[in-house]
Amino acid sequence: MKIDVFSIFPEMITGYTKQSILGRSIESGLLEVSVHDLRLATTDIHRTVDDPPFGGGAGMVLMPEPVFQAVEEVEPERPLILLGPSGRKFDQKLANELSDLKGFSLLCGRYEGVDERIRTDLCDDEISIGDFVLAGGELAALTIIETVARLEPGVLGNEFSVTEESFSDGLLEYPQFTRPSNFRDLEVPEILLSGDHGKIERWRKAASLAKTLSQRPDLIEIRGGLSEDENKLLEEFGF
Repeated sequence: MKIDVFSIFPEMITGYTKQSILGRSIESGLLEVSVHDLRLATTDIHRTVDDPPFGGGAGMVLMPEPVFQAVEEVEPERPLILLGPSGRKFDQKLANELSDLKGFSLLCGRYEGVDERIRTDLCDDEISIGDFVLAGGELAALTIIETVARLEPGVLGNEFSVTEESFSDGLLEYPQFTRPSNFRDLEVPEILLSGDHGKIERWRKAASLAKTLSQRPDLIEIRGGLSEDENKLLEEFGF
């Protein structure tokens, strides 16, 4: 998968993508992340990419000319996605949608936002990672890159990691435990030590349902509630 990123702070992207899973994926050729500095397309001595908004108001706005020129010179992977507050809400479903593409590009906003013509006439889509305000789109870009990259075959060492994680089936992941089995009189559920893999799998499903009901009941509502089999599973393990 190839991902192009446009930003006025390219080092914020490259610094993170060199680390951990992303760094190994790039080194092995499973992922290609190309970062482009929007200021390279400027022609003035100050490398200006922003200007006050027409009509007045606080803050500065990214100008269309340098952004259009930067994108047209690179000819990046499409779709080109603007990272902004009015976009589609990013979630695991949207991550799966992006992972089915051969590649895509991300445009990081800054300041008060971007000239509207960038959003309507240059970009193909817009994505928001949440209803809150960031100084720029770089953290949003990294969130999307890492979430999507983890879905690519070969990126994670265990092929089942993706399918068992939170939100993969609309539920939170079941609780995890490791050694020691008894820590300060806090014991691991006995069933996890039983060696009965079939029963462990059922317990994990029940625990996942119980955790979601307790901490994110909205996810259960989105799924249309619990099925009869799921209610029986919860009863079986006393949740």
